[in-house]
Amino acid sequence: MSQKPKPSHGLAACPGCAEPLDSGDRFCGACGYDLSAVPAAGNGPDRPTVAIGTPVSWPDAPPREPGSLSTMTQHPGDLPGTDSGGHDLPAAAPAGDFELAAPDPRAAVRVDDPVPAPAAARAPAPVQQAPAPEGAAHGPALCVACRAGRVDTDGYCENCGHAQPRERDHMERELGGVAAVSDRGLRHHRNEDAFAVSSTTLPDGSPATLAVVCDGVSSATRPDEASAAAAEAAGAALLAALPRGTHPQQAMHEAIVAASRAVDSLAEKAADGEPHRNAPACTIVGSVVADGLLVVGWVGDSRAYWVPDDRAAPAARLTEDDSWAAQMVAAGLMNEAEAYADERAHAITGWLGADAYELDPHTAAFKPDRSGVVVVCTDGLWNYAEGPEDMARVVPADAADRPLHSARVLVGHALDGGGHDNITVALVPFAVPPQGAGPA
Repeated sequence: MSQKPKPSHGLAACPGCAEPLDSGDRFCGACGYDLSAVPAAGNGPDRPTVAIGTPVSWPDAPPREPGSLSTMTQHPGDLPGTDSGGHDLPAAAPAGDFELAAPDPRAAVRVDDPVPAPAAARAPAPVQQAPAPEGAAHGPALCVACRAGRVDTDGYCENCGHAQPRERDHMERELGGVAAVSDRGLRHHRNEDAFAVSSTTLPDGSPATLAVVCDGVSSATRPDEASAAAAEAAGAALLAALPRGTHPQQAMHEAIVAASRAVDSLAEKAADGEPHRNAPACTIVGSVVADGLLVVGWVGDSRAYWVPDDRAAPAARLTEDDSWAAQMVAAGLMNEAEAYADERAHAITGWLGADAYELDPHTAAFKPDRSGVVVVCTDGLWNYAEGPEDMARVVPADAADRPLHSARVLVGHALDGGGHDNITVALVPFAVPPQGAGPA
């Protein structure tokens, strides 16, 4: 998608018929749609839900009666400030109603993968572990088919001749209590997702865990390179910022900016110096758990969910899609069921790439008052467990203790559902010390 001046009404295409619009249009020339009915896009800066500073004295979670189901998770509105779009945060939501302020409509749309459809069966790709730590011993690769022959440099078994899967077809990694699994799925010829998971320490010695998941935009060129570059850059930025004492939410913002620059650098330049149309692009979502905070950041339609260990408590979706469907719902033009049933539902309105109109990272901070896990995933998973309650049903009960096993279970759930897209999921445990527990 080429870059061009952003229309004054904040839309590049008509919400009714998807025809291109010009700056200053008040009505669509094709269908007559009244463009004044669409709220204008906001340009507020990305700001944290709490003041940034080091050290930070975080407020305690609201008190509650033992066994009460109220205030299971502290809403961002309980903390002073605004969300990443510059909007006032809503008041604390009652149990079972955990929503973020809807994002402003975006100027551009980009077509991502279609709505799930029945898929031809494929045996799940053999497990390929993510690259081992530097210095680890490397033995000869064995064939995934016969488990006896060695794999030659051309990627074929010297014993049975079986072609070996590409490394990115199925990747797994567990590090510092956080884990991720990525799989090609049943329909795509390659895996265009990527992830980064790691752990580090804050200046006071307390632990911090992080996960970044990126989904390459299939309609763009080299989407697999875009997602890999973004995940690597964002993960490196977080690992550099958190030990320095950077506030986790500010670190997340900076990580998304770093990821955007990494993807921008992949774009080939045309003769006029402008990026070619259809530059490499991807979405991004990340989570950091540190110092009693749960921080998320995203651009696009990859998501983060909160699933408490106590399944009697409500789960929550922590992100809001940059998509055509979400834009229609936010504008009050469709309800959620209508919007996501539309063939344009998965057209994204925000992404990382040189042909994006502007970079608008979203970040939000939460302070849960009980233990649980953060599910960070691409739409290859959430298409099969879209609502928070759906996600909570498929996340294993021991996910906080066995994150890698649980990530494998979630990937299997998507494959069993049809596996129409690449599937990537990371699980980040969030632990709250028991009441009355003090330092050892």
